[in-house]
Amino acid sequence: MTLETGSENTAHGGVQGVYKHASAATGTDMTFSVFVPDHAPGVKLPVLWYLSGLTCTPANVTEKGEFRAACAEHGIIFVAPDTSPRGDDVPDDDSWDFGKAAGFYVNAVQPAWSQHYHMRDYVEKELPELVASAFPAEMDRQGITGHSMGGHGALTVSLRNPGRFRSTSAFSPIVSPLNCPWGEKAMTGYLGPDRTAWREYDACALIEDGARLPDLLVDQGTADGFLEGQLKTHLLQEACDAAGQKATIRMQEGYDHSYYFISSFLAEHVGWHAQRLKGG
Repeated sequence: MTLETGSENTAHGGVQGVYKHASAATGTDMTFSVFVPDHAPGVKLPVLWYLSGLTCTPANVTEKGEFRAACAEHGIIFVAPDTSPRGDDVPDDDSWDFGKAAGFYVNAVQPAWSQHYHMRDYVEKELPELVASAFPAEMDRQGITGHSMGGHGALTVSLRNPGRFRSTSAFSPIVSPLNCPWGEKAMTGYLGPDRTAWREYDACALIEDGARLPDLLVDQGTADGFLEGQLKTHLLQEACDAAGQKATIRMQEGYDHSYYFISSFLAEHVGWHAQRLKGG
């Protein structure tokens, strides 16, 4: 698989890169960013995946996330995929919460979207294989996190793939697409009206159906305007409590949904992941 370098910059002693490749999963070119900290030749490093939210590209967290110092300190590769396929031939929607930049990390089956919108296959299969082959990544030590729609992605990807990720966290995740307008719109559009098919893309439903994580960290701002109508963090707390799923769900007073919030706690999340990614 040919990897095209868009840019590489030295940062905190490591290399922050932006790369592009032709994706078989989406049938389009896909862009992603990778930070590789300084390391000894031949050494492989654990990987932390970051899935972005609605309207975002990899540039949002790459430019605003403030993660590199912590990744350099702990020796962790940080990978940020895009949120949807891109290109003139890719179908889109006039609304901001569906279509391009709103792939919801699903494999679409509805005819209008099924040709390109295979973000589940992209983040679960294709991109990890590329990262393993092109970077000094130790794929036995992976963690995953994300924000909003990407928080939904991080939770569901990890819950569906037991044993792959040693650590899972999220910022302001959409915890139950079955129970919020964003989720109902996206799941209906990409998957169709059969709500039973949505359960594999709903963190609360996956936990109710028996999926488990070794541990979970979630940060949610109390001043987030989407908290009550879309994110509904209490549903995740209730699902974890009912299932005995270990989870630390922190309501952060005064924080909103923006990267001011994410950047305030992302380095702490990197450290939390680092503790769980240590060792062989």
